[in-house]
Amino acid sequence: MSFDKAPSTSRRLDGRNRALAIFALAGIFFPALAHAQQQQSAASPETALSEALSAACKQDSAIFANSLTSDNAAAYRALPGPQRTALMKRFVLLEDPGRPLFSTSTTGHAIVRCESPGIATEMRFGETRLRENLAFVPMEIPLPGESSRSITFGLVREGGNWKLLSVGLILLDIPSMAKQWEQADMDAREDNAIANLRALASALETYRRAYGDWPESLELLGPAPASGVSPAAAGLADADLAAGNKDGYAIRYSIVPTGGKPAPQDSSKAESFNLAASPIEYGKTGRRSFFLDSTGVLRGADKHGGVATAADSRIGPA
Repeated sequence: MSFDKAPSTSRRLDGRNRALAIFALAGIFFPALAHAQQQQSAASPETALSEALSAACKQDSAIFANSLTSDNAAAYRALPGPQRTALMKRFVLLEDPGRPLFSTSTTGHAIVRCESPGIATEMRFGETRLRENLAFVPMEIPLPGESSRSITFGLVREGGNWKLLSVGLILLDIPSMAKQWEQADMDAREDNAIANLRALASALETYRRAYGDWPESLELLGPAPASGVSPAAAGLADADLAAGNKDGYAIRYSIVPTGGKPAPQDSSKAESFNLAASPIEYGKTGRRSFFLDSTGVLRGADKHGGVATAADSRIGPA
């Protein structure tokens, strides 16, 4: 019996030895394999920058966000779509989405070309400079009929991957940039509100000359049917302006008779008009409210969303 059991015991020992040998080999090779995989997943600064430019070329905000540091990526994803697109446009100097093409220069450096309809930009990488967890990639961008632009992108290693840190000397601080863009967008909407008031004032004057009186409402200035213009559809303003709601502002119109008080009815005695524009979402679509009369005098103030009047401060030259 003992002789019959010996081979089984021997086989168990051989199996255990083989298992120990496998684990011993795993101890040698697995760290090396893990290190190799980590090195492979941690793309070079040039590759990371190429991927960022490729995403910007295609205007793919989801992939572009992956090229940013974690804080910037979170702030970038929270931006309105037009602002995300605007940032990508700045990276490739193109308005329309394009097709990225990759090649290598005679010096062995990467070239990223972004081709959009009718125009293309080419970004030629230079020699990368590494400083511990920082990398600096110089770039030349030839421009037709102009001197080529030189810029250096800064990248930082985060979580084993390279992320965009700066463009030239400007750090990519998207949370701070978002506040600046929000203010710039608000300023633009306020400028648009003023332009819309002046456009309506011009349309009102044209209507009076054509039909002998002010329209009873802005709606009568709106788009005309194919049959032609009429006092009920004068074709002097687009649909949004005629509805009194455009670019984040609500627009009010009133007819002012000889006595000076607004009277939308009894327009036969009217001599002038008033227009007022107020932000629909105060602090988001605008802060200032505006007032424009038929003499072309513009007034306005921060009314916290309220309606501006003739008593507000004058804007522009006296």
